[in-house]
Amino acid sequence: MPTANSIADLGPIMQQAYLPEDFDAAVKYWTETMGVGPFYMLENIRLGDMTCLGQPTDAVFTVAIAYWGDIQVELVRPENDAPAHYTGKYKVHDRLHHVCQVVDDIEDARKAVEAAGATIVVEGKVGEDGYVIYADPGFGAGGIVEFVQLGAGGPELFAMIKEASVNWDGSDPVRKLG
Repeated sequence: MPTANSIADLGPIMQQAYLPEDFDAAVKYWTETMGVGPFYMLENIRLGDMTCLGQPTDAVFTVAIAYWGDIQVELVRPENDAPAHYTGKYKVHDRLHHVCQVVDDIEDARKAVEAAGATIVVEGKVGEDGYVIYADPGFGAGGIVEFVQLGAGGPELFAMIKEASVNWDGSDPVRKLG
């Protein structure tokens, strides 16, 4: 694949993420009002070698993920107040927090981010062989772009969650993952 000349060249947006003030109310809204689900919970996530604005951080967060057609909806719940992409000047509630692009090579994303003059807010390892960068291309709070290079099992996990959304009947709206 040729090197990306811009952030958009890295690929389409596949996720919209929100940082709700009331996480449980947000899950209820998305499942009952919008009909999106089921949501799969990944609790107490700790990125490996995580940094925030270049400094090590021990941020912990939980996410609930579901699909609305081809778009993944992610709800984020901080589990501590350590520096992260959802604290300080990047904290924004009850509206779009960030979007996500899946990339084949995180270094291509890093080059596009640097070329755009964006600030890398958070980066770290996802599992043994995945990697993520959250960058601010200049919009600030609510305008973060996440770039994730999925590791082993990542594509299959997303496919399973998406498949569960097809013809979902509203039952068992929140399901926990290990």
